[in-house]
Amino acid sequence: MPEILALLQNIAPVVSTTILHQLSHVIYGMLITNRRLTMLEISYWREAGGSYRTIQRLYHRVLPWKALQWLFFRARFTSEPKHLYN
Repeated sequence: MPEILALLQNIAPVVSTTILHQLSHVIYGMLITNRRLTMLEISYWREAGGSYRTIQRLYHRVLPWKALQWLFFRARFTSEPKHLYN
């Protein structure tokens, strides 16, 4: 789980800490499940903080996906600073 949070720190300037925690729960649930990937299955594999309702809230949010993808790309493939605003 700490590795997931370390990767998500690149997008911290764009989203709130609540969204970061929700994303970490969803990503961890997606990586650990070995059955059909549903919101119920993801919530099953999560401990405290990863309830079905939490995952529903994340999926109903509007996120700036282009900015998130750009930050991930820039952090992994360029030598520019890792933060959004210079």
